[in-house]
Amino acid sequence: MIPCAVFLLIVVGISWFLVSSSFGRVLKAIREDEQVAQVIGYRTTFYKLAIWVVSAMMAGLAGGLFGSFTTFVDPNSFILLESMLLVSIVILGGLASIRGSLLGALAFVLLEEGMRFIPFLPSEFVGQARQVVLGVQLVLLMLFRPQGLAGRYKL
Repeated sequence: MIPCAVFLLIVVGISWFLVSSSFGRVLKAIREDEQVAQVIGYRTTFYKLAIWVVSAMMAGLAGGLFGSFTTFVDPNSFILLESMLLVSIVILGGLASIRGSLLGALAFVLLEEGMRFIPFLPSEFVGQARQVVLGVQLVLLMLFRPQGLAGRYKL
């Protein structure tokens, strides 16, 4: 648990450094309008490739931590539903926000673990109930706060 927290702090620190640097400002410009960034003189392909490599390194670190935690890695563990769940966490927290991503993950984990202790729900329906609650939560979020819990941009 402690190494994961240390790696989380390292990844959040690197992410914050990237976003607040001139590199991050170029990435924001590319997100807003890639053609304008090219006209200004930035090689957008280089920046997109560089941030793709950084994100792949972070994903590799997460995969290594996951593999050491479970001591078994199976391709069937990473199905489309898991990817949609991770995208839902980011949407829940808010796009373009490091704090929002952390808040979305925390809210989802607390919701998921809290549903284990609902006394009137049979244990065989807990998984389906989690998905229903997450779906309702995302619909309500899109209706009342489209930018997420701590996001800056509407989806």
